Amino acid sequence: MARSDTTAYRNLLDSPEHTDPTTSPDGVTMTEHHPAQPQPEQAPGPAQPEQPVSAKQAAMDAAGGPWGMVLSAIPALVFAGAVAFVPPLVAVGIAIALAVVIAVVQLWRGKPFSSVYGGVLGVVIAGGIVAWTGSANDFFVIGIWAALVVGVVVLVTTLMNRPVTGVVWNAVHGGTHAWREDRPTLVAHHAATFAVLMLCVLRFVVQGWLYLADSTAWLAVADTVMGFPLLALVAVVVIWAFRRSTKRLVKSADSEAAERG
Repeated sequence: MARSDTTAYRNLLDSPEHTDPTTSPDGVTMTEHHPAQPQPEQAPGPAQPEQPVSAKQAAMDAAGGPWGMVLSAIPALVFAGAVAFVPPLVAVGIAIALAVVIAVVQLWRGKPFSSVYGGVLGVVIAGGIVAWTGSANDFFVIGIWAALVVGVVVLVTTLMNRPVTGVVWNAVHGGTHAWREDRPTLVAHHAATFAVLMLCVLRFVVQGWLYLADSTAWLAVADTVMGFPLLALVAVVVIWAFRRSTKRLVKSADSEAAERG
């Protein structure tokens, strides 16, 4: 009986299912315990260079891309055209419905929700103001007053010698760069901030004048022209200032760190 058990055990070990010497007859893998070997200490290497942030890509993503910026102007144009033929509330409904359709198309094309919901929200708020006041011109009143508020903030940062584009650039890059001590960088951000200020002034003055003149159609045209086209020109100046700052303060610092390493 003992011999037959031994023979069966040997046959079991020699079978294809148990060719591994670390496997027991009941199929449980047996492993040996090895104490953990201490890992050799690695010499600290050079610090990883800071990866520059693509300001252009971030701005485009936030606005929904170039097409998103263009499509966002369509509800206002449609509202201005429809209000000449239908009551203001009906025109508001058409503009809101169109804004929702555009948002759905943008989402279907893969745009993030954060870049499309703002357009719908803005049309809904503008339509609510029109429904409250009964004036079609009030569809554009938020943009007019927003231009004034942003313009005042931008002007204050300029007078404090802390242009807002430089503050934003430094915050995006960790807030550790002495960008105001580098004169070319400071000048670049003063120029970019001035471009933003001029856009705000033009929007407030021109659209404010058209608002007082009760010209809804021309308000829509001015809102469109001072939206994507002028905003694109200002964005070029801001992106130039961002890239100049990155080249002078981030990439140059990385080069110096690589040379020291």
